[in-house]
Amino acid sequence: MVTTRQARASFGMVVGAALMIGVSGCDYWPPALQAQIEQLRSETQSLTLEKTQLQSQVNELARAKQDLQIQLDDLSRVNREKTGTIASLQHQVDQLRAKAVKAMAPKAPAKAAAKPTTKPVAKQPAKKKTSTKKT
Repeated sequence: MVTTRQARASFGMVVGAALMIGVSGCDYWPPALQAQIEQLRSETQSLTLEKTQLQSQVNELARAKQDLQIQLDDLSRVNREKTGTIASLQHQVDQLRAKAVKAMAPKAPAKAAAKPTTKPVAKQPAKKKTSTKKT
C-alpha cells in the first residue's frame, strides 16, 4: 500500500509537471490542426481583402449617389424656374391674343347691328360618295 506521504508526493509531482507544461506551453501541434489553422488564416486574409474592396465600392456608390442627388436638385430647381417662365409667357400670350381680338373686332354702327344683312343659304343636295371596291 501506498502511504499518504508517498501519495502526496506523487500528487505534488503531477501537479508540478502540469504547471510546468501549462506555463511553458505545448509546442506540439498535430499537422491536421496546423493545416486547419493556416487555412483559416488565409480565409481570414482573403475575407478582409474582400471586405476592404466592398467597402471601397460602397464609398464610391455613396459618392455617385450624392453627385446624382445634387444633379437632381439642380434639375428640379431649373424645372421650377422654367415652369414659372412658361406660365408667365402663357399669361402674356393670352393677354396679347385678347388685345388682338379686341383690335380686330369691327366697329359697326348701331343700326347695322339691329338689322341682319345675311341671307339664308339654300340647302344643296348632299353628294353621294362613290366607294371603290378592291378585288
